[in-house]
Amino acid sequence: MVPADSGASRRVSRGIMRALEQNRLVPGQRLVETALAAEYRVGRNAVREAVQWLAAHGVIDVSRHRSAALRQLDAAETPDVLEVAEALIGLLAKAAARNYQAKTHENRLKTALDEVEQADAGGFARARRHLYGTLLEIGGNKELQRLFPAVGLHILLAQYRTAIPAAQCISDFRAMAVAVAAHDADHAHALGRAHIGRIRKAILAQGGN
Repeated sequence: MVPADSGASRRVSRGIMRALEQNRLVPGQRLVETALAAEYRVGRNAVREAVQWLAAHGVIDVSRHRSAALRQLDAAETPDVLEVAEALIGLLAKAAARNYQAKTHENRLKTALDEVEQADAGGFARARRHLYGTLLEIGGNKELQRLFPAVGLHILLAQYRTAIPAAQCISDFRAMAVAVAAHDADHAHALGRAHIGRIRKAILAQGGN
């Protein structure tokens, strides 16, 4: 996910995403403009820019009559997000396998995978986001890069964080990385879809919709 354009709004948008991933902010939580401005030492215009940018990327809900809030998926939205995420992660892995060049991409993919494997509980979500982003960049599909941030996957993973075992995700990512490096696009595609399928199963087992 690419942050907002200006330096100040970029700091706010990155900070909100980091707080969401570290469970300091949770889906459904209201965001107070003055508090964000004070926390990140920026003007209120920078906060508004960051909020609007995050809203456009499916992270924040903005209402005319209420303060902005982190998006929270309801019973109808959760399966919809999972269905779209399954298709997009499959395409993400497939595109990466097709476009992978060891000389250019090997170290970047290994670094992203190492970050996920070595992350503690507080840093795992950020490392996972970085890995998804790395696969997107390797794939080079501009339309997929445009669509992926808005699907709501970051919110879903935050909302159901306790349901999704990190060890299973790491195992999935290792397998996807091997398929990508082998240029096995069909297998990478299947592994990407299966990854979200296991997340769906974990959410349902916890009682999610």
